[in-house]
Amino acid sequence: MIVFIIACEILFWLFVVAGLACRYLLRSPKIGAALLLCTPLVDVVLLVATAIHLRSGAEANFAHGLAAIYIGVSLVYGHSMIRWADVQFAHRFAGGPAPVKQRLTGAPHARQERAGWYRHLAAWAIGCGILYGIILMVNNPEQTDSLGRIIQGWMVVLGIDFLISFSYTLWPRESKSTG
Repeated sequence: MIVFIIACEILFWLFVVAGLACRYLLRSPKIGAALLLCTPLVDVVLLVATAIHLRSGAEANFAHGLAAIYIGVSLVYGHSMIRWADVQFAHRFAGGPAPVKQRLTGAPHARQERAGWYRHLAAWAIGCGILYGIILMVNNPEQTDSLGRIIQGWMVVLGIDFLISFSYTLWPRESKSTG
């Protein structure tokens, strides 16, 4: 199952690169857009494969939980990852403007950190929804016990991310002084 998840991640990026190559190198924006729109299909394939694997009697393990995490993260962060890749690709291969990297400080940085945590929360909610759906679908607590532990572990990670992200609200990042 881990190999299948890795294959899905590779397939996601192949669709992104192919879409951007068609858009910028082959000057075919419609084909490029169609390829980029295929990236969510990778999530569907992974979800279906995970469900089939578990319905066939496989015991749920970390790989099945990782599949749910991957889907949640992909759905929430996929668009921004593609947007980032688009800017990079346009700059390197199509004469687009150089990517601008801003180092935010103070309230704008705190706001950005909180927004990042809210995205993480959304990915967690989607991933946990999938995990709970799998648990209900399989309907065998012994077979899906590890999925509950994955939810708990991810909740700990989410809590740590909350503490870090919201700490910038209380203790804002200060600008580096030149001197």
